[in-house]
Amino acid sequence: MRIKLDRTMCDGFGKCADHAPTVFSLDDWGYASLTTEAAASPELPEELESPVRRALLDCPVHAIIER
Repeated sequence: MRIKLDRTMCDGFGKCADHAPTVFSLDDWGYASLTTEAAASPELPEELESPVRRALLDCPVHAIIER
C-alpha cells in the first residue's frame, strides 16, 4: 500500500495518528505528517495496511490518499 498525505487539507482532527501512530505523527499545532520511517519507504509494510486504511477512511477531510 502506498499513501500520500495532503497536509494542506489536514484540519488537525488527529484520527490518523490514533489509528496508525507509527505512520502518522502530529506536529505542535495538531496537524498530521508522515513519520520519518513512513516517508522514507515507498511501500508500507503489510502489517500496517489495516490501521492505515482505517485512518484513511476515518479522515473527515480526506487528506490521506491511497496511490
